[in-house]
Amino acid sequence: MSIGSDSQYLGGEFGGWRKSSRSNPNGNDCVEVGGASGLAGVRDTKDRDGGTLAFRSAAWRSFLTALKTGHYDR
Repeated sequence: MSIGSDSQYLGGEFGGWRKSSRSNPNGNDCVEVGGASGLAGVRDTKDRDGGTLAFRSAAWRSFLTALKTGHYDR
C-alpha cells in the first residue's frame, strides 16, 4: 500500500513521526516512521512530502522482529 504525498490514507492521518535510530548521523539517508490506526508509515526525512509507504501494523512488527534477530544480516 502506498500513500500519497500528504501522508493521509482513507482512515485518517499518520502522526507521531520519529527518525530512525539507525539513520545516518549526518542527516543523509534518513527515514521516519509514523503511526495510524492499524498501520505504520515510512517516509524519507529529506522529502517528507514525497510520499509515505504504509504497512499493516502486524507486518511492520514482523519486519522489526526480523531485523532485531539478525534475519537480514549478511
